[in-house]
Amino acid sequence: MRTADALMTIMRDRGLRVTPQRVCIVNHLVENATHPTVEALYEAARVDMPTLSLKTVYQTVHDLEGLGEVRLLDLGTGQVRVDPNVEHAHHHLVCNGCGRVCDIDVEFPGVVLARRDRAGFTVDEVEVIFRGRCGQCRDLSP
Repeated sequence: MRTADALMTIMRDRGLRVTPQRVCIVNHLVENATHPTVEALYEAARVDMPTLSLKTVYQTVHDLEGLGEVRLLDLGTGQVRVDPNVEHAHHHLVCNGCGRVCDIDVEFPGVVLARRDRAGFTVDEVEVIFRGRCGQCRDLSP
């Protein structure tokens, strides 16, 4: 993810307002590899800005997604995750115990849909999600 200052410049250049709330939210996203849920991002940012609304957080992450600066992920955990790692294609590990999400760099060059299975659909990208248990959750299992 770009720096907070760079993101604020991009937002300004694209006609989006740069407010203290947006600066706070972006500061909590920069270099955040935890793939926070929007709600977790809201709770973290509220520590610095107690009057921040959840609606503002949702609007900001949707604006950042529209700018191509984050991806909003539905990984089947019941909540939308914010992925600030948009610089390169990657896949994800998802813990079924605690919901932790990690980026993984694995290539799957052989994954191709047969023409008969595409039914006129053009595949632009492939996303693979590995599910299991992280080390902490595995150690807690009986």
